[in-house]
Amino acid sequence: MTGAEEDWTLIARACAKVSESRLWRMHEEMAAFGAIPGPGVNRQAFSAEDIAARRAMLAWLKPYGFEIFVDDIANLFIRRAGRNPDLPPVTTGSHMDSQPRGGRFDGIYGVLAGIEVLFALEDAGLATEHPLEVVAWSNEEGSRFAPGAMGSMVYSGARRLDEVLDSQDGDGVVLRDALAATLAATPQARPRALGSPAAAYIEAHIEQGPLLEQQATTIGVVTGIQGTRWFSVELRGESAHAGTTPLAVRRDAFQAAVAVVNELNALVAAEPEDLRFTIGRFDVGPNTPNSVADRVSFSIDMRHPDAALVRRVGDAIMRLCDGERLGCRLSIVENFNRPPCAFAPDIVDAVEAAARLLGESHLRLASGAFHDALFMNDICPTGMIFVPCERGISHNPAENAAPADLAAGARVLLATLAGLATTHA
Repeated sequence: MTGAEEDWTLIARACAKVSESRLWRMHEEMAAFGAIPGPGVNRQAFSAEDIAARRAMLAWLKPYGFEIFVDDIANLFIRRAGRNPDLPPVTTGSHMDSQPRGGRFDGIYGVLAGIEVLFALEDAGLATEHPLEVVAWSNEEGSRFAPGAMGSMVYSGARRLDEVLDSQDGDGVVLRDALAATLAATPQARPRALGSPAAAYIEAHIEQGPLLEQQATTIGVVTGIQGTRWFSVELRGESAHAGTTPLAVRRDAFQAAVAVVNELNALVAAEPEDLRFTIGRFDVGPNTPNSVADRVSFSIDMRHPDAALVRRVGDAIMRLCDGERLGCRLSIVENFNRPPCAFAPDIVDAVEAAARLLGESHLRLASGAFHDALFMNDICPTGMIFVPCERGISHNPAENAAPADLAAGARVLLATLAGLATTHA
């Protein structure tokens, strides 16, 4: 038997130790933190619920003696030692926070799948040359403190820590205070420097789309993440009495906004159908039934896997949203611009090889959603593993995934990580 064949035999034995029931039970226990009526969760970053979930997870890990680390933005790292402690870790993970009305699998699956991998390796007694680490990234969703993907963004150097500390939530809580409380809640975690090296990063996640389910496929081998541009648009008009002001003399910011939205819809309708264009937030002032609106602001989220198209359409949106409509001043600010990223071919191939060797159906696809892997791709070879979610629903309490699919993704994750970490008996 060759060395590679022997390694694969050992990895396959460890994959057999992945426990579907244990992984599902961890999901059920995590879903209790921030539970809302129905099956969903509201576990906001740096909240009491987030802190309680972290503490519970660390309690599960205590019998195994894994090392625990935390950095200055409260990214939490769980380390299983390798034979060579001087080598950088092969890392996996995702996030624990949710949308305000989120589901039980977005983000947390990647953390729990990583923990299940560590448990299975322990059960199998399989050593790796590199250390293995599971990371729980802070504030991926950005629904409480902006921006999203904050933990991985600061860790990778895409943003400085001091640039985000003054962010406030809707109740006026300042991030630096919420962060301090989160850091204080895990005193057993040793300090970790931001940007510590990693040999590779693999993130497991539910697809958040319908392709895998539609094609009856278990594993998505993710090739990269499509480009994103975010904008804030504002129209300023003049408030007036709804019963007395003639239509012809109004500076109605709402009607002007409707005109702009129609123009934007016409613009994107001429583009390829895989362009993603969303107006997700719409705010009207003074927002009373008998007053003409004097202010409207709305968000634009535009995404596509082709960098040239992202640039061209985004620039066209900026030109369209500058000037005047129906007597109202129209302005636009770009909040975020991230070109598409392509994952390292060797990592993509490694995920695909693991799925093939385990006999799991698989296909290559790009991620339409934003993930922490986007920023890890800046500092180390990166990849992702998708598993199906029911009807592609995510960011919704109805979000659902099958226990068998979650376990299959964890087995592919284990095989990929162990292969990258070079196994030895």
